[in-house]
Amino acid sequence: MSSLGRSRVGRLTSFLAGFLAAMALAGVAQAETPFLSLSGTWSGGGQVKFSSGNAESLRCRAYYTPKDTGQSLGLSIRCASQSNKIELRANLNYHGGKVTGSWEERTFNAAGNVTGQASVGKISLFINGGGFNGSMSVGTTGSQQSVVIQTDGIGLQSVNISLSRG
Repeated sequence: MSSLGRSRVGRLTSFLAGFLAAMALAGVAQAETPFLSLSGTWSGGGQVKFSSGNAESLRCRAYYTPKDTGQSLGLSIRCASQSNKIELRANLNYHGGKVTGSWEERTFNAAGNVTGQASVGKISLFINGGGFNGSMSVGTTGSQQSVVIQTDGIGLQSVNISLSRG
């Protein structure tokens, strides 16, 4: 092969190696966005506790829709107990480990703001508005997820649910 041919092959090899390295780095960056691993439908059950001391079993379904290559997340969690329904929706934005957004609970007609932090497998949120404050944490390991919601200032004290993908 002539030196001109080897030069072209060398440049092509360098270009391909650089391109593949860039694609690999893009894949790693995308995988590290915490919202992407939540995508889809989750279902399961748990318990709701009221400030009166009463508790009831829940059946729940959660829907997560990542947008903007995982920088935003739409979520909907619907739960029902013997005497109550909970329908929580939120739109969250992720940037540099921080989460901001808005939420609404449709059954009780409450809405407010969300701030917090997120990393792969863990989201910790502070919720305010609708006459109360609260927190919500979502922990995900593989196809299992736990959601814990705690509130102050309303009759609903906490929600603890375990979900599975699918």
